[in-house]
Amino acid sequence: MRSVVSEMHRILVSGCLNGRPIRFNSTSVTVESTIWNRWASEGRHVSFCPELAAGFPVPRPPAEIVDSTARVVLDGGGRVIEDNGTDVTDPFVEGARLAVARAVAEGCVMAVLTDGSPSCGTTYVYDGTFTGGTIEGMGVTAQLLQDQGLAVFPEDRIAAADQYLQSLDDAGS
Repeated sequence: MRSVVSEMHRILVSGCLNGRPIRFNSTSVTVESTIWNRWASEGRHVSFCPELAAGFPVPRPPAEIVDSTARVVLDGGGRVIEDNGTDVTDPFVEGARLAVARAVAEGCVMAVLTDGSPSCGTTYVYDGTFTGGTIEGMGVTAQLLQDQGLAVFPEDRIAAADQYLQSLDDAGS
């Protein structure tokens, strides 16, 4: 007999969304949602931080995708740069690959990620000028997860993510 956890659809979630102060500035992002809490109690969360997995410390300098997009970064033509000028493209790509590997290993069908992050942004990222400006787009990890067929949602669209999850549960897929 298979366990309930192995039968349910799992969700890759940014590690900082579960209250861990692991963002670049040693903070977390709080998700206050009964849906989020239900997923946690059901054992659906698979917490993962691609930046920590790639070896970045906490705290760390802020980084942004510069003059490019996550898609171009993954294709080898773009860069992720820290505000001190250090090129951190390779570790960001490695973190994205590790996130995909973890999602596959854990049977995740979707991801809920911290929007705005150069790794986890799903609807916007910072614009590469380190001035606080944003642009529509995805982070490197979010892009690679989507490329691999996972639906990705920002932390402020939990209801939409739950509808997607329910459609998968209802379909038995």
